[in-house]
Amino acid sequence: MKTQTLKENKMGTMSLTRLLINMALPMVIAMLVQALYNVVDSIYVSQISESAVTALSLAFPVQNIMIGCATGIGVGVNALVSKSLGEGDRKTAGRAAGNGFFLVAVVTVLFALFGIFGTRPFFAVQSTVAETVDGGTVYTSICCLFAAGIFVEVLGERLLQSSGRTIYTLITQGTGAVLNILLDPVFIFGVPWLGIQPMGIAGAAVATVIGQWVAAILALIFNFKCNPEIQFGFKDLKPVKRVVGQILTVGIPSIIMVAVGSVMNFSMNQILQGFNETATGVFGIYYKLQSFFFMPLFGLNNGTVSIVAYNYGARKPHRITGTLKRSCMMALGVMILGLLAFQLAPDMLLGIFNPSEEFLRIGRSALQEISWAFPMAAIGIALTAGFQALGNGSYSTIISLCRQMLVLLPAAYLLSLTGEVTNVWWAFPIAECVSLAVTMLFFLRIYKRKIKPLSE
Repeated sequence: MKTQTLKENKMGTMSLTRLLINMALPMVIAMLVQALYNVVDSIYVSQISESAVTALSLAFPVQNIMIGCATGIGVGVNALVSKSLGEGDRKTAGRAAGNGFFLVAVVTVLFALFGIFGTRPFFAVQSTVAETVDGGTVYTSICCLFAAGIFVEVLGERLLQSSGRTIYTLITQGTGAVLNILLDPVFIFGVPWLGIQPMGIAGAAVATVIGQWVAAILALIFNFKCNPEIQFGFKDLKPVKRVVGQILTVGIPSIIMVAVGSVMNFSMNQILQGFNETATGVFGIYYKLQSFFFMPLFGLNNGTVSIVAYNYGARKPHRITGTLKRSCMMALGVMILGLLAFQLAPDMLLGIFNPSEEFLRIGRSALQEISWAFPMAAIGIALTAGFQALGNGSYSTIISLCRQMLVLLPAAYLLSLTGEVTNVWWAFPIAECVSLAVTMLFFLRIYKRKIKPLSE
């Protein structure tokens, strides 16, 4: 009994540095493995053709929204479950988990419908190259039709995270990503002696969904076998307006943040298509490479949300501010490494994707110019975890709009009028400066209204 109590209360008692590392490290490692998969996937696809690479780049907004919906529901459930456990209310925690799976079922149906009816029009709008449209359509259709895997996986991982069992998320994400990496060449290029014929870009999608489904099954097993704090059954799947509302209050801003990113990505692709398809492919590869640094930030944020939400429910303001300070410092360290890598070794990083001379020229400027935004992004992203955990997800939405729509796209469009694609990349540091200023203003406001009063 004593051991169980310690486990239940570690988010309110363990030293903050140790706790943040304990909570975030498994997720950071899992995110790095996921980032490795993203890059390996593109390396294999780049062996097919440059049009195949472009197809994956154009598919990114849809995949991003898919992951955003999964993460949004997950972070909403996570915040409510963590807060409920901090208050000792296990009944609400269980009901939140059940209602989370109800929401997962809804979005699964919506993406399946898009996979059937919406994918070809989506690609036809963006490209006139038949190989790009056909490849993107088949890849995205498969991912959407079997999207249940990613939704169940992410929700299951957030439930484990909300009770402090982050080591299991390392196992689920790691297993899914490693399986994905191993299966990519099998389905893309085929294994004739096993009777597996080459599937091309469709093979990349098949490998992806298999990895997601295996990870989802593992996440469910770990929740039912190893997560006793969160108990839920079929009765908890019935939607409760109050619970769904609380989940969506936190989750919808997160989904909107990602959706805004997808709109940004789609719009940037349109701007870049005004130059050539190579620029679009470069933008997609940049996103794959930057995930090695942004993915760990998101893993760190996931750990931060749980700790801050728990201690807000337990009314421990010093642990809230202490966690956010440590999160900012760790995030800054990661992104400085990213800045150095992109500034000093762009050709080496791009060289693994079989680039043409034009691809290398455009890609070199993209990595070096955009990466100046990384240190500012580190602080801004780290602080948004506090907004989400304290129920002010709308602040994150406004910041995301500034970063990816209201500033970035106008700046990118105006810079594209210079006629040189390499100038477009400077829009990212410009947008990050503005969004960081807005982030700091919001943090001061939420500190005065929600964190400081806990000490009084």
